[in-house]
Order: sequence, then C-alpha cells, then structure tokens
Amino acid sequence: MSKHIDFATIDKAALAVLPTILLRWLAGGKRRGKEYIVRNPTRADRTPGSFSINLSNGKWADFASGDRGAGVISLAAYLFGLRQSEAARMVAATLGISVGPK
Repeated sequence: MSKHIDFATIDKAALAVLPTILLRWLAGGKRRGKEYIVRNPTRADRTPGSFSINLSNGKWADFASGDRGAGVISLAAYLFGLRQSEAARMVAATLGISVGPK
C-alpha cells in the first residue's frame, strides 16, 4: 500500500522555490511583476503572454485555451501529462522530499 502523499506540504515547499523550478521547466519566460510569462509548451504557442504562472500563489492559466490550475503539482501534471499523484512524486523528488514507495 502506498504512503499518503502530503500534497499541501509538497506544494508549499515548491512554491518557496517556484522561480527556480520554472526556469528549469519553462525556460525562456520572463517575470512580469508577480507573474512568470512564457510560451505554453503543450500547444503551438507562438507568442508569450497568454500562459502565466503567479509566483506568489502558484496559480497558472493559459488564457488562450482556458486551461488553468492552482499549485506547482497541478502545473507539473499539466506540463508533463501526469496524474496528480505522479506529479506530486516528481515535484517531491525535485525538492528532495521523500513520499515513500508507489
């Protein structure tokens, strides 16, 4: 049986280093105030501006497609085509947080 994944703890830890994570996952973006603006790599996005991540709270949205979510785990799931639990494990591993076996 798998260990309970503490999504809130992982998301909170990831939010503390979100700018660094975004540089790794979404290179080429720009900070605009509290937002990180970048092209959406999941679609043929030719111009940055419609896809943004709030650096304060982790909410993200693609205003062209309507896709949106809240938190770093949600963003990872969206970007990498993962289930939430898989995304949580990936983010936790990036941060060096142990969540136990699958």
